[in-house]
This record gives sequence, structure tokens and C-alpha cells, in this order.
Amino acid sequence: MPEYGRAVQKMVDHAVTIEDRAERQCCANTIIAVMGNMYPQLRDMPDFKHKLWDHLAVMADFKLDIDYPYEVAGPEALHAVPQRIEYPKGNIRYRHYGRCVEEMMKKACAMPDGEERNQLLHLIAAQMKKEYILWNKESVEDSKIVEDIKEYSDGAICLNEEKLNLGIYHAPANPYGNNGKNKKNKKKY
Repeated sequence: MPEYGRAVQKMVDHAVTIEDRAERQCCANTIIAVMGNMYPQLRDMPDFKHKLWDHLAVMADFKLDIDYPYEVAGPEALHAVPQRIEYPKGNIRYRHYGRCVEEMMKKACAMPDGEERNQLLHLIAAQMKKEYILWNKESVEDSKIVEDIKEYSDGAICLNEEKLNLGIYHAPANPYGNNGKNKKNKKKY
């Protein structure tokens, strides 16, 4: 482990070669003290000592035969493959709106009529307009957003286009870059 350096690695290698078990245990305790002194700011961390003993076992290739004060993970835990995370499956009706808009529309459909639902629908419509503009790089009429909301809700939600008033949104020139400005073109004073 490079964070402890070559000197600590040499001490661990020496501890593995010690034949007397009591002396080997004493040497391991000294190595742990040295490793702890290298990073005093981490002493307040939970399980700091446990982590040090795990690092000692790794540095010794799990060949150090001592009485560990904590249960040390074996080499199989070191090379364990993490569990695969399942990606949500299913089709998205309009990819430019994304799955979050679909989920928000489902929640809005389940809500009772009222001011809270109207505010949520207005926020969803504004988000849909922003997403549409980012995807297509052109302006979109509020009527298109109203139609898409009606389709998402299977006709259950019919918004009034005049009351909606989403305003005018413009797509940024380059949402992921520096808007075409190069550093070498800047004037130096």
C-alpha cells in the first residue's frame, strides 16, 4: 500500500519472518502504532484501528500469523466483484423528457384536484419545455407541451394553454462546454 511507504512495508516483511509468535505480535502492534501516527487526523474516524489491521494483513499478503484484535477480511474479500446494479427496464414514451417526467406525471395523476396539483403540473410543464428545448435546440409551443401532458395522463389531465404561460426558454449555446470560447483567445493584460 503506497500510502504507508517503503519503510512500513519493510517492517511488515520483517514481521512475517519473525519465528517467535509473541515477538511477532509485539512487532505487529508497533507497526500499527507507526501506521496510526502517520495519519493522526484520521484517528477520530470510526473503525480506524480496524482499518489499520486490515491494511496490515493486506501488506503482509495475509501471511502474518498473529492474534488480530479484529476480524480481518481474507484475500477473497479483497478481490470480490461488487454486485451488479440492475438498470430500470421499460420503454420511455418520449426519451427527450426522460423517465423522471413520466414518474412525476404518474404522481400528479394520482393526486386529488387542488392548488398543490396545479402547481406540480405547472412545474412539470416547465421542466418538459426545458427538456424539449435542450433535446431539439429549437423553440416549442406551449400547445405541444399541453398535448404531451394529455397523452402522458391518458387524457385525465387537460391543461388550459392560456393559463399555463410557461414563458420563453432558450436553449444554452453549449450546455456542456465553455460556449466556444478558447482560453488562448483571451486577452492578457
